[in-house]
Amino acid sequence: SWPVQEGGRSTSYIRRIPFFSFSSTVEADFNGVHYTPRIFCLCSLTSSCTSLSSFDLVFRRRFGLRPRTTTRTTDHRRLSSSATPPNSPSRKKEKAMGLLNGIRLSARRLLRSRPFRNLALLVTLYVLLDALRYQRRVTSAPRHDPSRPRRAERIYIAGMHYNDASVIRTHWNKAVLDLVEALGRENVYVSVYESGSWDDTKAALRELDGVLEKRGVRRNVVLDERTHAQEVEDVPAEGEEREGWITTPRGKREMRRIPFLARLRNLTLRDLWKLGEEGEMFDTVLFLNDVVFTTEDVLALLDTNGGIYAAACSLDFAHPPSYYDAFALRDSAGQATLMQRWPYFRSEASRAAVMAYSDAVPVRSCWNGIVAMPAAPFLANRRGAAGGIKRLAFRGVDDSLAEEAHLEASECCLVHVDNPLSEQLGVYVNPRVRVGYSPAAYEAVNPGGGRSWLSVWRIVVGVWEGRVRRVLTSERVKEWVVRKRLKEWEARGGGEKEKRSEKGVDCLINEGQVLVYNGWAHV
Repeated sequence: SWPVQEGGRSTSYIRRIPFFSFSSTVEADFNGVHYTPRIFCLCSLTSSCTSLSSFDLVFRRRFGLRPRTTTRTTDHRRLSSSATPPNSPSRKKEKAMGLLNGIRLSARRLLRSRPFRNLALLVTLYVLLDALRYQRRVTSAPRHDPSRPRRAERIYIAGMHYNDASVIRTHWNKAVLDLVEALGRENVYVSVYESGSWDDTKAALRELDGVLEKRGVRRNVVLDERTHAQEVEDVPAEGEEREGWITTPRGKREMRRIPFLARLRNLTLRDLWKLGEEGEMFDTVLFLNDVVFTTEDVLALLDTNGGIYAAACSLDFAHPPSYYDAFALRDSAGQATLMQRWPYFRSEASRAAVMAYSDAVPVRSCWNGIVAMPAAPFLANRRGAAGGIKRLAFRGVDDSLAEEAHLEASECCLVHVDNPLSEQLGVYVNPRVRVGYSPAAYEAVNPGGGRSWLSVWRIVVGVWEGRVRRVLTSERVKEWVVRKRLKEWEARGGGEKEKRSEKGVDCLINEGQVLVYNGWAHV
């Protein structure tokens, strides 16, 4: 824009031509005022750029300016380039910035291109339709076949409680009573063991015991007054060897958590063993954790895989959408779960079954809220290697393995390793049966009204998060550490010593757990 005096008025002439090439300054006087504007030499699409001196000459003639003998011309980029050494930091920085700008411009062109937008649209549609397909499976599949005739099963119900008064009073007692009525009072035996609670758990279980007695249901409700504090304070004397006690990395004798829990779970089976010795048999053992559940949940679980299984487990939730008990759950390849949100598993067989919403997801072990197992392995007396009578029971790993190798395993995982039916009939998780450790958790995973407990967004995130995790993460290092320590422990038991072994390698983790006065702790 250049101001020019015409007819007593000051007028600006503007010339617009696309793409500028280089610049110059021209000095001029208008009505005694000195102007030094910058003139941009522009190139049109159809003509080449004129030289700077020719442009100055044409411009001066157009506006009646006197030609100057000198014209100052500057090409800043050319001067700076020639003045700066090629390997200087500033030149390197300029090259890097140029490269980044080039990448940014290329990416911008790609994102704005029609083929890329069409591809992005197709991918989005595929992901959305895929998620809707999975969600339709969840909403359309029945929990179990209600038309399937149910035979009169004899079921041994085992429960274990510790500071669970709230859920027992509001849900658990009623759910057990409803279940007993559905299965038939004459077909069930209820065994409950409570251990050292300091809340109102004992009183709540006394209420259940009273109602079962009035209804003529056989049961055994044990309320143990011995607390955790008393357990951990009963330290073995110097030199005394007592099962479940080890010297921990903290440098003191402490009681392991897993052998303690295994002993309590076996106490819930005492009446099953006693009745079996007297000739009374049961078809199924139903283990009930301190969860919110319904009779429909249990009936669906009993029908898992058409009723053919060595164990069938529900999915348990404390803080949905993450499942709760990761300690005992192992996929079909014996690995820990990939993530605690749907679709959970790393192995293809387990993951595919979950995504297909099958009622029988194959796993190596599970213990998630409610577990149904055939009673035969718990009742059958089998001769052990030493000739003694041995039946299926809960256990922990050897104390020396826990102390020397710092390895631990859940008793609820090891029971599947020891179960002779696991290889023959299979262990399954039934994702159609979901229980919660609180009413809110149960309602979140059982919304009702034909609604899906998995949102489309949760499905999309789960599918792609699982794919990324399978590529970027691995359990091989953890497994190598565990197997190495196990082999070293087994080797130290060779020679003249008794040979040591642990077949539940899939259950082992690099961890220590001990009992404390108010629960348990890692060591």
